Amino acid sequence: MSSDNWAHIRVDAVTGEVVPHLLADHLGKVAGLAARFASDFGEDWARLAGLLHDLGKYRSGFQRYIRQANGLDAHIEGRVKDSDKTHSAAGALWAEQLLARELGPQGQMMARVLQYVIAGHHAGLDNWDDGLAARLASDDAQRELADALAADPPLSVLRPDLAGLSLKDLPIGREGADTPGRFALWLRMLFSALVDADFLDTESFMDQGKGVARRGAPSIQALQSALNNHLTSLVSSAADTPVNRVRQGILAQCRSKAIQDAGVFTLTVPTGGGKTLSSLAFALDHAALRGKRRVVYAIPYTSIIEQTADIFRKVFAELGEDAVIEHHSNAETEPERETSRSRLACENWDAPLVVTTNVQLFESLFARRTSRCRKLHNLAHSVIVLDEAQLLPVEFLQPIVDVLRLLVRDFGVTLVLCTATQPVLTASVSQDPRRGLRRGFEASAVTEIIDDVPGLYAALERVRVHVPTDLNEARAWPELADEIAGHEAVLTVVSRRADAQLLFNLVRQHDPDGCWHLSALMCAQHRSDVIAEIKAALVQRRAALSAGLAAAPVRVVSTQLVEAGVDLDFPVVYRALAGLDSIAQAAGRCNREGKLPGLGEVHVFVPPTKAPPGLLRQARETCKTLWSEGTDNPFALPLFERYFQKLYHDADLDAKGICEAVHLEADQRERTLAVRFKDASDNFRLIDDADAATVLVRYRSPGAKEDINALIGMLERDGPSRWLMRKLQRYGVTVYRYQLDKLVKAGDIREVPMCPGLYVQIEDWDAFYHPQLGANVDGAPGDPASYVVSA
Repeated sequence: MSSDNWAHIRVDAVTGEVVPHLLADHLGKVAGLAARFASDFGEDWARLAGLLHDLGKYRSGFQRYIRQANGLDAHIEGRVKDSDKTHSAAGALWAEQLLARELGPQGQMMARVLQYVIAGHHAGLDNWDDGLAARLASDDAQRELADALAADPPLSVLRPDLAGLSLKDLPIGREGADTPGRFALWLRMLFSALVDADFLDTESFMDQGKGVARRGAPSIQALQSALNNHLTSLVSSAADTPVNRVRQGILAQCRSKAIQDAGVFTLTVPTGGGKTLSSLAFALDHAALRGKRRVVYAIPYTSIIEQTADIFRKVFAELGEDAVIEHHSNAETEPERETSRSRLACENWDAPLVVTTNVQLFESLFARRTSRCRKLHNLAHSVIVLDEAQLLPVEFLQPIVDVLRLLVRDFGVTLVLCTATQPVLTASVSQDPRRGLRRGFEASAVTEIIDDVPGLYAALERVRVHVPTDLNEARAWPELADEIAGHEAVLTVVSRRADAQLLFNLVRQHDPDGCWHLSALMCAQHRSDVIAEIKAALVQRRAALSAGLAAAPVRVVSTQLVEAGVDLDFPVVYRALAGLDSIAQAAGRCNREGKLPGLGEVHVFVPPTKAPPGLLRQARETCKTLWSEGTDNPFALPLFERYFQKLYHDADLDAKGICEAVHLEADQRERTLAVRFKDASDNFRLIDDADAATVLVRYRSPGAKEDINALIGMLERDGPSRWLMRKLQRYGVTVYRYQLDKLVKAGDIREVPMCPGLYVQIEDWDAFYHPQLGANVDGAPGDPASYVVSA
């Protein structure tokens, strides 16, 4: 009898009783949940997918397997074959037979939608050609369907109501220049609704406590009220300075614009203008007024996301730890601070405020795996804030802009692009169709929140920029070091880590005290500690000067990791020639609070080394070209527009061919809807770490509760655990894989036994990790930890 078929089995922890999860119940509940999750974009499709997704579990081989795996039916001889355990092809094949019989040739084509999501609900979305089509045509898949039908599933599963389905409702019109990837995103959203519903119903049966733990998040209105209270307190206690008055004006404009209809907004505010809390105020007010379900705040770098999350956590402290969900690999490393609900909310973003990374957000939007896709349906009717929007990765810019446009157009998303240096994301007018941003936002459909951006920049002008007369004449490092050492408080930013080490050593020869170095050769915990030291030293220096006392020098040499989200404030900044946006971000660390009697001084210099190859070098050359044409103001707002237009024109904005992979190939004769989901997922990697490996270093943080040696010892003794690996991520440094053999042979590092591919610094070998310079590795790659790959 079909009523005896089970989807899962739970053993009661108290009684030891075996409790079956009836398959018919599971299918019905998944169908209902999936339909609710997809109510705005594909309710009937999601319901049918839910009903059919586990049809293969009716087969006798699977029922024998599930019982034997749980210690039941031990008397039945014979081991269940692996081919009897599979169950995701039967529903996909039955969908084709059902729709073709009921709706004819159109139904056969419509069934492709269900075949993608049902066949992939465990293994992930696949390419149609050279993937799913061959799998469904295989003898094993056909046998699975035959076995399932032989078990006589209920008619409620086999003959569901198809009245709500129509080929006309699918976004499968000819994908021209305006809508590439539209079908792929819609189907991925449908897939998300199914897999989240499947996870949640299974979880509800297997672990009822998790379902309870998912409840209790504060509402958007509660967050809005808490932010209002915080901002009122902040304004009342702030000094009446010109900068603070400007910040209050920015906040007021953000709140006044929140009433507007959903769409695309830009928030263009100079560094130090308070855009973090102002953008959050816009997002929460807009969500409350326009019925948006959540705010997703996406940030590019680890240093910014941790700082931003800390700010938000203080704002919403009265609402508890669950008010802010951080989803990134370096999220809260204290297990006692991580709640059951926060862990669960990271799985599907069922929370009113999620702080995440560009990597987590965008890789999920092009993902194929269930774990990554599960959250996507919760992006519908949300507010997405992209902080530091100028840092959207150029080589993926076209598919990113495409998917953002589709989220706004098809899924009720409001998008906010936040930055001091706004990128140009409208379509280019290039004559070459292979160059520039081919598809962008309609300029008329983008609303700038700030009424008078040039006026705002003039009001917050705090620096004087000195550009070399000859942008091709490099300066020698010793000469630069002499000049830098002549300043008592100065930040110098270079583009290469080797340059930072060299210049730091030269500067500190003048005075070893009051000199700091920052680069990604230092682990994240080390960098955080040094930044805290620098901030404290700057505070002490200002206090001493205010009291008329002698003040200790503060000289910092850093790579570009300080250019976004690190709140340092120096009277003088030196910046190696780079992209215009990078130089402007570095200048944002100069006279940040406007407390100098005059303007801060920003000195741009041409270093004696070439910029790193690729985008960094291209950005530097683009800036050189613009400045060589002559300008009275190196940071004039029109220059930024020209800079981004030229940078995007000269770059490949779809270097991995993502747009082609997600393009729909609809074939009426073959009744196929072919998309290369697997190829798109495999190639969309914002951090290409294939040639990189992580080394855990034995940096001893002065503020750490545990000794790093003890943590590493625990890893090597007991193996990885979730909280331990997250804590140890703070102590990872990335090196090229080709350097590993040299480092292992030299006795500097060794591989962790139970963690293949993870390495650790040898005990008591301090030569490998310098207390100021970090890892002693020449030519290490960029730091993937800065971008955060979230699990």
